[in-house]
Amino acid sequence: MSSINQYESIPNNVDLSTDKRLQRALEKWQPNFLSWWNDMGPEGFQKDQIYLRTAISADTEGWAHFDYVKMPDYRWGIFLTDPEPDRRIGFGDSYGQPVWQQVPGELRSQLKRLIVTQGDTEPASVEQQRLLGNICPSLYDLRNLFQVNVEEGRHLWAMVYLLHSYFGSDGREEAEGLLERRSGNPDKPRILGAFNEPISDWLSFYMFTYFTDRDGKYQLLSLAESSFDPLSRTCKFMLTEEAHHMFVGETGVMRVIQRACDLMKQGDDVRKLGGIDLPLLQRYLNRWYTVSLDLFGGEESSNAALYFGSGMKGRAYEKQYEDHVALDGTYAIPAPGADGVTTRDVPMRNAMNVVLRDAYSEDSQRGVDRWNKCIRENGIDFELKLPSPAFHRAIGLCAHMPFDPSGRLLNQAEFDRRKYEFLPSPEDEAYVASLMHGVYEPGKIANWIAPPTKGIKDKPFEFEYVRREAH
Repeated sequence: MSSINQYESIPNNVDLSTDKRLQRALEKWQPNFLSWWNDMGPEGFQKDQIYLRTAISADTEGWAHFDYVKMPDYRWGIFLTDPEPDRRIGFGDSYGQPVWQQVPGELRSQLKRLIVTQGDTEPASVEQQRLLGNICPSLYDLRNLFQVNVEEGRHLWAMVYLLHSYFGSDGREEAEGLLERRSGNPDKPRILGAFNEPISDWLSFYMFTYFTDRDGKYQLLSLAESSFDPLSRTCKFMLTEEAHHMFVGETGVMRVIQRACDLMKQGDDVRKLGGIDLPLLQRYLNRWYTVSLDLFGGEESSNAALYFGSGMKGRAYEKQYEDHVALDGTYAIPAPGADGVTTRDVPMRNAMNVVLRDAYSEDSQRGVDRWNKCIRENGIDFELKLPSPAFHRAIGLCAHMPFDPSGRLLNQAEFDRRKYEFLPSPEDEAYVASLMHGVYEPGKIANWIAPPTKGIKDKPFEFEYVRREAH
């Protein structure tokens, strides 16, 4: 297992010091990154001591060190899993041939676009979440927010390393562009729609880290299959960090549910008791799940076919499939019908976006099942549901069509009239906003959420996860 050199200006396990030109280029980019972090990272907490984990090896077992650190001093770096001896291409037209250590000239533009798009999501989410520390429900949650933020920053470094290393001056320009776009900026927005959505409350943050970061997991899984070996090894390491982000989302929603159930036992009106009612939570779920579905792209895609056939981007867990070439066979994709959602078969390669999206939806459902188990165990007659993939879509065959969450096609007037049965209303958002007040005393927590069942790294909930020494 290659070791991480923590003592260089840029911690890494890629022997960066042996490539002085690359090292100088990245050291030139580094102050621009820190300037972006100080401008667009978590507002108001840059001088505080945060109990964070930092990578000290690329091993999936025990790879992290926990200690207090100020976020601008976090040891962001470049970490790849070790190369797999004699690794072969696992899918597409070149199945079985040796993987690439350099970018094939004919695929340069497409590979660069995949890396830039992935890289753009990382700083975008930090920008979306930068104000949440001011309304955190507990120090435990505040620390988890900052852990997510610094790791998104490191994921940005991962993509920038690839751009600098393998794409020359074009890559360096793209790396600068990753620091110039801004989430939600009308003139220079982030590339993907979900990363321009505002995250102004913690319920949205939990939904984002559960649903939208789960999209990130599946994009990383597909890129981890890539025939471009440095990209594959980079994404495999990123997946070790992504798991925590989804944990924050799943357990955060679970704690909101548990508190709602506790309050329902005290009275029927959860809002009067200062909690988040389950129908409101369902509307937030509907919004964030469907916004995240758009990240997979259109259902029938020639680009997806190209990515698979050329070996750039595979299916998640490609080894589980019998046919790794996928020139034969079809896949059923959802499409709009006269009254609702129907399906039609398309060539397998053209359906790769839906193959990945279906795997994502199955994974998402497992967490929803756990949330529903909690509701049942509390004796509450309510069930959370993932909406139809036709509902509330901005991309794909059902884009901007008035489907309800069950997949029934309404007329536009009825959809407009009933819209806030399905999605958060301005009143819903105002109510959730009214609950958001910062709680910074160790062991204390906001009224609308239950405490976690256990703390971080065997620490109790009452542990001082953030030392606000600067205040």
